[in-house]
Amino acid sequence: MTALLEMRRVCKSFTVAGGLFSHSHVIRAVDDVSLTVEERRTLGLVGESGCGKSTVSRLVMRLLTADSGKILFRDQDIRTLKGGALRGMRRHMAMVFQNPYGSLNPRMRVDELVSAPLVIHGVGNRAERSARVVRLLDAVGLPREAADKLPHEFSGGQRQRIAIARALALSPSLVICDEATSALDVSVQAQILNLLRDLQQEFSLTYLFISHNLSVVEHVSDTVAVMQAGRIVESGPVEQIFHAPVQQYTRSLLAAVPKIGVVRRHPVAAQVAT
Repeated sequence: MTALLEMRRVCKSFTVAGGLFSHSHVIRAVDDVSLTVEERRTLGLVGESGCGKSTVSRLVMRLLTADSGKILFRDQDIRTLKGGALRGMRRHMAMVFQNPYGSLNPRMRVDELVSAPLVIHGVGNRAERSARVVRLLDAVGLPREAADKLPHEFSGGQRQRIAIARALALSPSLVICDEATSALDVSVQAQILNLLRDLQQEFSLTYLFISHNLSVVEHVSDTVAVMQAGRIVESGPVEQIFHAPVQQYTRSLLAAVPKIGVVRRHPVAAQVAT
């Protein structure tokens, strides 16, 4: 397999200002992180909230700049790109965010939202962009009539389908899904996950799938990287991580996943019962 994206010993720190009686301090949000996302495959990045997963996504998109290390997209270091070169690279990458309503401008119609990347990058004329919007809406399971509506007229799952259509507008190679299903109902989550898998096959997509939900990650991923306090503590094929984890932290995460038919008794309640 060919690596589409590689992170090599990437670090990112933030300085947090102190209060009246405290000093400022430095937080290492991403600490010596290395990972590889193979072309047309899915890497699931998992860990507790606040461990640095979303910071990784923003470093890859160059919404943030890494302090050190290399981020290679098709062997080109993203950290060194500027101006037109950076703009050109971003055509090949897209993001789907956690909150589908918050990530869509409520005053823009769906056709404006989905075609916005095409307008920004000067792709096609108005008729060509409109035709592209219709094809994308069809690909994500929305009718042509949806193009003339506003985001508030849709359910959460439908809004996320709109966000996915927008992400695919420029035919990217890499799509970063940052908690893309966590704000949705369980039944809708399953629909969106199946849609993402179908789109991966149809458009030859590569996914960096970020989530704290291990059940979701197991369903969509080929490989998994486990993150704790800014560091990758374990990585490997999904079968290895979920069925033969090496690190205690990974085992603890897996043990916390709810299982159907298993009743967890509170320790105090168990003592009372005995």
